[in-house]
Amino acid sequence: MKIHMMQGWRLTVKHLYIVILLFLYQLLWGFFLYRFIDSVVSPLLRRFPGSYPSDTAAQLFMTEAQFQLFKTDLITPYLWIFGGLFAARMLLTPVFNAGLFYSLQQTRGDGAGTRFLEGIRKTWKPVMLLYWLESILALAPAWWLLPHTLDSLLASGSIPELLLGVMPWAGLWLLWGTVLHLLSLAMQLGAVSGEGIFRSLWRAVRNFLMYAAISLVMWAIGAALGLVVSSLSLVWAGLFALIVHQGYHLVRTLLKVWTVASQLDYLQSKQA
Repeated sequence: MKIHMMQGWRLTVKHLYIVILLFLYQLLWGFFLYRFIDSVVSPLLRRFPGSYPSDTAAQLFMTEAQFQLFKTDLITPYLWIFGGLFAARMLLTPVFNAGLFYSLQQTRGDGAGTRFLEGIRKTWKPVMLLYWLESILALAPAWWLLPHTLDSLLASGSIPELLLGVMPWAGLWLLWGTVLHLLSLAMQLGAVSGEGIFRSLWRAVRNFLMYAAISLVMWAIGAALGLVVSSLSLVWAGLFALIVHQGYHLVRTLLKVWTVASQLDYLQSKQA
């Protein structure tokens, strides 16, 4: 495992400019999403009746908000904007992934240069198709789970009772999404290498325990760094906390690329 992580790090260092590009993409996406949510939520909150409203005033506020959301077309333009942002992300993310995956595979040899744009031109179609398929299958359980959660929320009498009814299904959904992501990633790597998605998928299934273990270790490193950053933000609030928090997004992007590079190195080491 250590060997694959070290080789993944070497590949990641070669792609620092791509890491910065992906960081800027995530930063812009987060900024526009934040501004969009703020433009929707802030006007509603400004109409909230004071810091300590009476039950009647709070109920009137909720009734008015419900009427505006469900009986008027107030929310329609916001839905279109959100749909546009979501569609843009669904188009751009697999395109960037195609360039990154192809470049990681083509630059494993010493002295080889990155091939990000070449990878986009050659492999964006299969990567986008697999990315969309993964997204659809990952969200499919929500068709049943979200109504079940709503029913549990209405029927439960306490928070522990609600968690007891929802958490097992949420855990299964998380497990399903994790396994699906790992297998889809292997198929995307196979698509950009020219090996074929099914051969790459079979290799990932055959060596799934070690493949998943490497992924979990890398995710654990990212989670640990996230906890450290959050702790620092609580201890040293102010400009220092803001700098650390913003810098962590770059580190998180670096960790994502490192994770993919380590996964790729392991899967390619198992080629027959």
